[in-house]
This record gives sequence, C-alpha cells and structure tokens, in this order.
Amino acid sequence: MTRGRAALTVDLETFEQLPAYRDANGTTDRTDVGLEVLDDLLALLDRHGATCTFFTVASIAEDHSDLIAEIADRGHEIASHTRSHRHLPDLAPDERREEITESRSILEHAAGTDVSGFRAPSFQRTDDSLELLADAGYEYDSSVVAARSIGWYGGGPKLHDPCPATAVDPDAPADLRELPVSVMPGLRLPLTGAWLRLFGIHYALAGMMLQARQGRAPVLYVHPWELADLPDVEGVPRRVTVRTGDWTWRALERILQQDVEFVTARTLAMDGAASESPPQPNDVEGRS
Repeated sequence: MTRGRAALTVDLETFEQLPAYRDANGTTDRTDVGLEVLDDLLALLDRHGATCTFFTVASIAEDHSDLIAEIADRGHEIASHTRSHRHLPDLAPDERREEITESRSILEHAAGTDVSGFRAPSFQRTDDSLELLADAGYEYDSSVVAARSIGWYGGGPKLHDPCPATAVDPDAPADLRELPVSVMPGLRLPLTGAWLRLFGIHYALAGMMLQARQGRAPVLYVHPWELADLPDVEGVPRRVTVRTGDWTWRALERILQQDVEFVTARTLAMDGAASESPPQPNDVEGRS
C-alpha cells in the first residue's frame, strides 16, 4: 500500500513581526522571539525524517544568514514569506514588488539554493500578487486557504488540491502553480496554525485523516514563535498566545508521528504539473 504524504510548512517569522504584536499597546524587550527554538525544531524534524518548507521572512536571513544556510543544509526547502512580513494589501504596488522580488534574492543568497515558493503574510493576497510572483521567478504560491474565518482571513477560492494558478485567477501566468493550505472538510477552517491550538490535536489529526481519505496530501503550517515561551505583551489577543510553548511542541510531535511521508511544499505543488490540464476558476467568496 502506498504511504500517504503531507507537507509540514514553517512560517519563519518572529513574534515581533506579527501584526497582532505591531497593533498591541505593549512591547517586549526581547528580540527575535521564536528563533531560539529552531535548533530544537530541526532536531525534531530530523528524528522523524521529515523534510519541510520554511516560508521565511527575508529580514531574518539578512540578520541570521547562517541560520538559513543551516536549515537548507539539513535538506529543507527555503521559500519566501516576503521581506518584512507586512500585509501585501497594505502596501503600494511598487512596495509589493520589492517585498516579493528582494526577498527571493536575499533568501537565495543566504541559503545557497533556488527559492521557488512564496506565501503571503496572513494569506492576504492582492490582485497583482500572482503576476508579481511570476515576474520575480517563483514557481508556486501557497497563499490560498479556503477558510471562512470571519474577521480573520479566508474567503478565498475554494481550492483544495495543487493546481495551476489560473484556477485562482484566469489571468494568472500559465506556468505558476498554487498549493492551497488544508482546511477541515465541511467546517472549512485550517487544520493547523491557531486552529490547532484552539481546537486541540485531535481536531488536526482527524482533519489529516479525512484529507487522506479524499486522496489529498494535507498541507499544514506552524510558526516557531508558537513553540516559544512568549512574553506577556499587553494588547496581544489571547487567541495568539493560547497553548503556545510546551503544548504546541507535544502537538507537533503527534503530527510527526503519523504514518505519512513529510515532503516539501514544492514537491506537492509541482505534482502533475507537466500533464495537468488547467481547471476552470473556482467560485470565490468575498473577503470578510
């Protein structure tokens, strides 16, 4: 029997780069919160033979190029999470282009490898983002999540499988791919991220099982700061900090213990690209 596959992706950003932190009333004297767990995270991935994709904020690579090189040397994929982790819709078109283009160059220099993937901060895309990605030389995007989390994010194309980006936007470059993040069938909320911490590990494991029964490879995500001992900052919502630290470490271990092969996002995104016929664009719900 063929062993199933999954992609565990890491959105490599610091706690201080979160929009929730930037909008908070308080601050912390600590810097680069979340980076301190990366050695232990890499060791955990090694123990389980998991190969992952690190969607990395390029400003981290500018200050910690040795860390990015180490991640790449361990066999993991380095992809872009913009340069500064600012939301793309909040930026002018020229700023969006700089975030997308410069981040790729910075990350390739630090990692010593090609950077072919991109994920927008908070999955917030723009009408021109796919064109900008193609212009910058990316091969795939992973910024679509068919969720309906009111007031948070979601309301994107109802896509669940790797596909040409023309399924997101019929005017998208034909050779660009899209890798949607997995949601719970029926409920349509992400399996991981804050939803893992809010709903518990059995929610995520059940979602992985349901995805597998539908013949899909789950696409999961986690943030290093979720594994850290976070500072108490006034104004940061409880949903951001709930069950971070030790609880998330245990949950991540449970996910990695599942009988699936953990592969890079690029591996899943490019599946079938050579022989696939472009699907028709899906219905799109308006953003909340």
